[in-house]
Amino acid sequence: MTETVPQDARTPQVLVGDEEIFEAHVGGKLSVELKAPLDTQRALSIAYTPGVAQVSRAIAADHTLAARYTWAHRLVAVVSDGSAVLGLGDIGPAASLPVMEGKSALFKAYGGLDSIPIVLDTKDPDEIVETLVRLRPTFGAVSLEDISAPRCFEIERRVIDALDCPVMHDDQHGTAIVVLAALMGAAKVLDRDMTALRVVISGAGAAGVACANLLLASGISDITVLDSQGILNTGRSDMNKVKAELAQRTNPTGLSGGMVEALEKADVFIGVSAGVVPEELIATMAPEGIVFALSNPDPEIHPDLAAKHAAVVATGRSDFPNQINNVLAFPGVFRGALDAGARKITQQMMVAAAEAIFSVVGDDLAPDRIVPSPLDPRVCPAVAEAVAGASGV
Repeated sequence: MTETVPQDARTPQVLVGDEEIFEAHVGGKLSVELKAPLDTQRALSIAYTPGVAQVSRAIAADHTLAARYTWAHRLVAVVSDGSAVLGLGDIGPAASLPVMEGKSALFKAYGGLDSIPIVLDTKDPDEIVETLVRLRPTFGAVSLEDISAPRCFEIERRVIDALDCPVMHDDQHGTAIVVLAALMGAAKVLDRDMTALRVVISGAGAAGVACANLLLASGISDITVLDSQGILNTGRSDMNKVKAELAQRTNPTGLSGGMVEALEKADVFIGVSAGVVPEELIATMAPEGIVFALSNPDPEIHPDLAAKHAAVVATGRSDFPNQINNVLAFPGVFRGALDAGARKITQQMMVAAAEAIFSVVGDDLAPDRIVPSPLDPRVCPAVAEAVAGASGV
């Protein structure tokens, strides 16, 4: 049995037996590997002085040669200010670095892409955008991570406008892509028309807004979104600009109130908040309901309780069936965008990514297998090919 070490207000809770976790992070999780050995004088003179000067002169004369003779063209910058780390909140740049290192490790393991974690000691959108503009010669794509809403929407928009390379905030769009793929799987296994489903999204932050937008783009028209104050509707005056704009495009029946009103007769519940949804409310959903309780580490409702009332249940955790995990999406999305030489990651590319993820399940589709395993080696190549094909390049 695992015991809990006593803690005070200054000491984080650590579980006895977690030494293996900390040991795996000693010195970080990343290193730089050489593509060729530097074990002779000739190799040294080619890789560095004097040979490297020829390459630098060539790039100075023709900047497009940097894509061939440096790693920048295929390098992903994993960028965060540590203000909204999954399950941890605003922990700052230093504490967020292990998470960004992990993301870089996933890019390499699943997408075959090199990446560098960059944590910024600022929350100012102007400073974040300017920093990435100044660093542009160093990388070929930007994966924004764990930046709090609503700043994340402005920062992503401005970075996309400022840079001529693929940019995506994974907390928004990676989540939305995999949610869409999972909903395709759930609708198929239940023999339902996905576009006719009545969907409730709990959470109007980065993930919730992106999920609503991508589901709308996929033809689902009846979507109700809730924040901590209740259902987004055009009659509310306490919403920020992002929520107010989303309220104009969702909640077609004009619902008001909270979760009670939203979930009654709903077909789908998508939880992307830290809230709790009582079992009795899930019981009010329409028959053969679909529940995606994605909050980590604690789902909005325990999947065993949700399964008493819903036909398909998914979480964000690896210890339950139907794990909706962003790693199904982002390595392939960036790989496909870079393979195609795309300058932007478009909504069409995101939908194509979701369709590709869904397609990998194939004949294995079942109520407890609506998406493939994150470890399935077929996922990234399928997503990359679909994204490159949808890029229009």
